[in-house]
Amino acid sequence: MPFKNNNITIFSHLLIWLVLFSIPYMLSYGQSQEINRILIHFWIPLGFYAIIFYVNYFILIDNYMFSKKTILFIGLNLFLIALFIFLKEHIETNYFQEISRNSPNEINKVGPPIKMIIYVQILSYMAPILFSIALKTTQRWRKIEVERKEADNFKLESEIQHLRYQLQPHFFFNSLNNIYSLIDISPEQAKSSVHSLSKLMRYMLYETNVEQIFLSKEIDFMKKYIDLMKLRLTENTKINYSFPDRETGIKIAPLLFISLIENAFKHGVSANNESTINILMTVAEKKLFFKIENNNFPKQTDDKSGSGIGLQNLEKRLLLLYPNKHLLKTEIKDGKYSTRLQIEF
Repeated sequence: MPFKNNNITIFSHLLIWLVLFSIPYMLSYGQSQEINRILIHFWIPLGFYAIIFYVNYFILIDNYMFSKKTILFIGLNLFLIALFIFLKEHIETNYFQEISRNSPNEINKVGPPIKMIIYVQILSYMAPILFSIALKTTQRWRKIEVERKEADNFKLESEIQHLRYQLQPHFFFNSLNNIYSLIDISPEQAKSSVHSLSKLMRYMLYETNVEQIFLSKEIDFMKKYIDLMKLRLTENTKINYSFPDRETGIKIAPLLFISLIENAFKHGVSANNESTINILMTVAEKKLFFKIENNNFPKQTDDKSGSGIGLQNLEKRLLLLYPNKHLLKTEIKDGKYSTRLQIEF
């Protein structure tokens, strides 16, 4: 980006100087082109244009125009224009007048009125000022736009990071609840669950602190979580899942699906009734399809374990990470709760 901006700035300067370079030629079009006339009507004004342009570019615009000192900015430029008009006339009168008089093309030739000459010169000296203002304003607008985008990106990253950190204690809390229920029933399974949970938390803390991660790692994480949850389930609950077997090479934002799987175990499992959880993920044509379906066993109103933080977190993250590139739909039908998530890459 800085290299591109530098190229634009250089090109802008070249374009401006091409125009300024042609102004003296246009103003002296049709006149004799002796060396003295080229010098007084071309090179000397061009030097004055350069001084006006860069005095404005490096000093006056930043210190006065952008600082809301407009009257002082205009006054200083009027002073510069008057100074250079005076200098040009002084140089022409004292150093080039005799040569001009002896030129055969100038004999008996009536020049334009002095007021018109001064008016044309004022307009010509305003050109580098206007070009300098235009270039400097464009650069300032571009800088402000870049800073705004950087601020927006920083805010976005901060919000995503906050949501990610919010997810971790939520996940940990729910997993501990499941392990707690195993302590009296099966201490050995509870020990094994703690060990499995430590591996999952290590993944969440140290491997997901990136913008994107390979889908295969997320799938491995979800499988380990499902195996952990199976430890406390009875034979009344059946878990069916299908994930892509081959390495797809696809990268995705980490921890997008775990909240949906957590919800399925929290709301789709009953200790007394038969229940089923079906999980399906497919990838095709730069689109990922994820569907999870489970029996719907609503929690009691005083049960806070299913407070909905995970799903709200997921919705916010999807809006930030995949704007206009995702579809999340939930449905309750025939005692089944299903969630469909589609993401485009």
